[in-house]
Amino acid sequence: MTKLSKKSTKLLHTFLISILFVSFSSCDGGEDDEMDEFSSTKEFSDADMSIISQTLNLEQTPFNYENPSLPNHYKTDEANEANNTPEENQITNMGATLGRVLFYDKSLSANNTVSCASCHDQSAAFSDNRKFSIGLNGELTRRNSMTLINSRFYENGKFFWDERAATLEEQVLMPIEDHIEMGMDLNDLQVKLQDLDYYKVLFQNAFGSEEVTSEKIALALSQFTRSIVAVDSKFDRGMELVGPVDNEEEMPDFPNFTEQENLGMDIFYRGRNGGTCLYCHGSPQHVNDEAKNNGLSLDYTDNGKGEFTGRPEHNALFKVPSLRNIANSAPYMHDGRFETLMDVINHYSDQVEDHPNLNFRLKTLDDGEEGEAEVLRLNLSQTEKEALVAFLHTLTDEKVLTDEKYSDPFLD
Repeated sequence: MTKLSKKSTKLLHTFLISILFVSFSSCDGGEDDEMDEFSSTKEFSDADMSIISQTLNLEQTPFNYENPSLPNHYKTDEANEANNTPEENQITNMGATLGRVLFYDKSLSANNTVSCASCHDQSAAFSDNRKFSIGLNGELTRRNSMTLINSRFYENGKFFWDERAATLEEQVLMPIEDHIEMGMDLNDLQVKLQDLDYYKVLFQNAFGSEEVTSEKIALALSQFTRSIVAVDSKFDRGMELVGPVDNEEEMPDFPNFTEQENLGMDIFYRGRNGGTCLYCHGSPQHVNDEAKNNGLSLDYTDNGKGEFTGRPEHNALFKVPSLRNIANSAPYMHDGRFETLMDVINHYSDQVEDHPNLNFRLKTLDDGEEGEAEVLRLNLSQTEKEALVAFLHTLTDEKVLTDEKYSDPFLD
């Protein structure tokens, strides 16, 4: 995939800084401040709706994206610290609504055949159930499309399997420019969208101006993406029942879980044979900040982060996606090599390879400990494997798969 051009990156950073400056300036109560005047806009006007309704199925009062109802374990200091939402691009209802439309609009591709949703299907946990996604000319992408759920909780803010995008605002533009995925020049895209009447309305309500720019596109798409959170799974309901857990390694049984699900949770958090899933998939959001090697092979045709940085110690390191709705996002790993969750569990139980950059959590010695570190495998019984799969299914939030606020707004 291509990188975001230096010019586009510079313009985006400049725009973000300018928005931050405006937000600070509005605190002074300037009467002519356009953004301050816009901030009171809460719904589309009747005139707006007459234009929007010709193409889109949107409510006059947008869905609530900016203040969602979150369970207590999403409001902890840890969760707040992990939130990568920049101060200059806080989620607004109008901004995320624009982002939703952009996300589903095939006009963002050069031949009007591919949208962001083509590779990030809501019913597939905003991933792609194909091993590799199909681009605008029928070519396949290099890597499996990872879920977008809980993107806001990657604390380091980096995206793609190789973490080459430093922010979500950078990431959302890259597939648009990529010659395989959407093949669209950003300058041409601005002109193209400016000619669509519904975007004049949407950009006006989101940013106080009808002008379409790639920087605003990035801000709106990022707002919509960050709004996609999974908070109503069986696991979330269990967390609410047991209350705060100070030490995840001592996660108590959940009263709403079956015996099998509690056994699977015990394996996940406490581990077996010296290994545990917790260290790479911990926190109630089940995300991780560091790219890792998980011993898929001794030799990789794809060097992941190392391909981007050129550093040997980064070879075959890949981003760790959220496990939320993992049961809906098969196939798994950067190359889609595993078709089922049982395939994944079998890997960690019996098949981990001792790659030179294998993460230390998959070795018998921690970093800094003396001695000969060997590859660590969980060596689970079939009963334990089935229990762990059952636990992973408790991370499924059915609502996020069908919620209208995340769905395709275009009329048939």
